[in-house]
Amino acid sequence: MIDQQIKAAVRDIPDFPKPGIIFKDITPILKNPHLCENIVDAFVKKLKDTRIDVVAGVESRGFLFGLTLATRLGVPFIPVRKAGKLPYTIKQKAYKLEYGTATIEMHTDAFEPGQHILLHDDLLATGGTVTAASELIHEMGGIVCGFSFVVGLGFLNGRERIAPICDNIIVLAEY
Repeated sequence: MIDQQIKAAVRDIPDFPKPGIIFKDITPILKNPHLCENIVDAFVKKLKDTRIDVVAGVESRGFLFGLTLATRLGVPFIPVRKAGKLPYTIKQKAYKLEYGTATIEMHTDAFEPGQHILLHDDLLATGGTVTAASELIHEMGGIVCGFSFVVGLGFLNGRERIAPICDNIIVLAEY
């Protein structure tokens, strides 16, 4: 099963980025091309009945599988970036974090109004970043048709937070 393969590869980093946190490091997955291919295959299989016009990947680890997934689905990929990283005309969305605020951006021409956008990130924790990205997509006229994550931290209730936006939520390995 893909969840067992992912869990066998993910390593725990204690006290990162601050004491008391156990960081789920997905970078060991990237050393295994076969596992990377299996991950994308699993997403494609689970998304087969979803209309997807564009895949949006959240900076930065959402780019890792997001671009490959978009390519496999035959649709464009758009980056959702941190403030100040995109060179063209942008639209921004500020949102609250546990320890402050952050801002994400997308190019204003990233997609056409009415297009169905799959939001992809490596990890679902509290859901704050993808909620902000969803709001940005809606403000730009897009439709969030689903969320995809390699790993989810179920105890942080991110799924419950994003389900009202779209209940098409794929998490390949849940902790």
